[in-house]
Amino acid sequence: MALLRAITTVGGFTLISRVTGFARDILVAGFLGAGMVADAFFVAFKFPNLFRRLFAEGAFNAAFVPLYAQALEQGGDDKAQAFARQALSALAALLLVFVLAMQILMPWAMLLFAPGFLEVPGKFDLTVLFTRITFPYLLLIALVSLLSGVLNAQGRFWVAAATPILLNLSLIGALLALSPLLPTPGHALAWGTSLAGLLQLAWVWIACRKAGLDIRLIRPRWTSEVALLLKRVVPGALGAGIYQVNLLVDTILASFLVQGSVSYLYYADRVNQLPLGVVGTAIGTALLPTLSRQLGAGHTDAALHSQNRSLEFALVITLPAMLGLVALSVPIVGVLFERGAFGPEATRATADALAAFALGLPAFVLVKVLTPAFFARHDTATPVKVAVTAMIANVALSLVLMIPLKHVGIALSSALAAWLNVGLLAYLVHKRGYFALDERLKRRLPRLAVAALAMGVACHLAAGWIAGGLVVKALLLAAVIVGGVILYAGLALVLGGATLGDIRRRGRNGNEAKP
Repeated sequence: MALLRAITTVGGFTLISRVTGFARDILVAGFLGAGMVADAFFVAFKFPNLFRRLFAEGAFNAAFVPLYAQALEQGGDDKAQAFARQALSALAALLLVFVLAMQILMPWAMLLFAPGFLEVPGKFDLTVLFTRITFPYLLLIALVSLLSGVLNAQGRFWVAAATPILLNLSLIGALLALSPLLPTPGHALAWGTSLAGLLQLAWVWIACRKAGLDIRLIRPRWTSEVALLLKRVVPGALGAGIYQVNLLVDTILASFLVQGSVSYLYYADRVNQLPLGVVGTAIGTALLPTLSRQLGAGHTDAALHSQNRSLEFALVITLPAMLGLVALSVPIVGVLFERGAFGPEATRATADALAAFALGLPAFVLVKVLTPAFFARHDTATPVKVAVTAMIANVALSLVLMIPLKHVGIALSSALAAWLNVGLLAYLVHKRGYFALDERLKRRLPRLAVAALAMGVACHLAAGWIAGGLVVKALLLAAVIVGGVILYAGLALVLGGATLGDIRRRGRNGNEAKP
């Protein structure tokens, strides 16, 4: 499967996931607003997802996918599936112990994760309860991530890309069906999270069986392959998950600010996750197995071409998305969330955080483009060193900026730390000869930047005209967004940042446009 076809396949299903996710968050905002129960649930929801993205989707997949792809290239399906069974069993055994231990240690874990909640009576205990309910999701979704990695390495991207949709549907169903039966809607959402893990695991397991992949739990055994895998997981945890580590720092610090700060950051991040999730997840999912197989077969020129096209695709989307989110942050948040328990004050606070997060949007995605260059070469040590540097910078900046800017300073610190992360990775990947910009990318990037800047200015000027009732505001916002996309696309074509030939080739067969 061509790289761009894989990216667009993953991106398309991720877009559907983000749309259903917005429907979920609109309901959550209406039911919970930005108060105590909302803060407690969002921490409980982030906690297992933090470990999932670090150890399952992040570090584990960064170590597992190249080894699986190598086994597939050198030993065929039988050897690759045997390795996958060993890895699945080892992951399940380790995480089962970890989840059980965390159930016991949860109050102490929350002292580290949300210490500021102790200042509000009942808030800390409610957060501990919610997190105990949601934490089994880590075990379930980690197994989902490994099986998804197997499917991706086999070129079957759509099944894994569709799994987050089940989480959104589960939470929507729980919110509507269970809220009347439980003490708060937060309780319903917590139970819906663990139920979603069961649904997602069943989904990918069935897909593997239908694809003829015999991936099942066996008795865990310590083998040289498992030892190598685990050795590479440890340093990869921070290297692959710097964005999640930064969100953890955000949550800890926000717990000391006024009530609602955790919720403002959550809602803002959810909006920022639309382009980040669609583009970043798609590129990261498709590029790592592609590079692993190309480098494993000795096709270095093809790997370089894949990296350049992935970088180009990322910037084509994220440059205008960044400027559009900054210019339209207030009407976007207002149209999406301002109803029920979510009032104008929450809209303004969330919009400010969204604008700050959006400044780092291209950087968050570019990390997904650059880190596979290391992981595909079985180098997980370098990204972790870069990640630690960026994380320290994030903490330092947050401590300084949260004093004058409150929760907005925390969001801005995450964006700045992401750019530091990208800058260091870019320097190292170029210095080691892993990547270099080709002539096509050098020629097009400045032109894309000019087109995006013009679009951002136009959206900023148009934002003042978006007013009225919810329906009118939604229609006007949609018109401004569509107009901005048309303006950007037209300028990109006129300036030479893109060509009609690219669009025709991609629309016809999904292959990358040739340089």
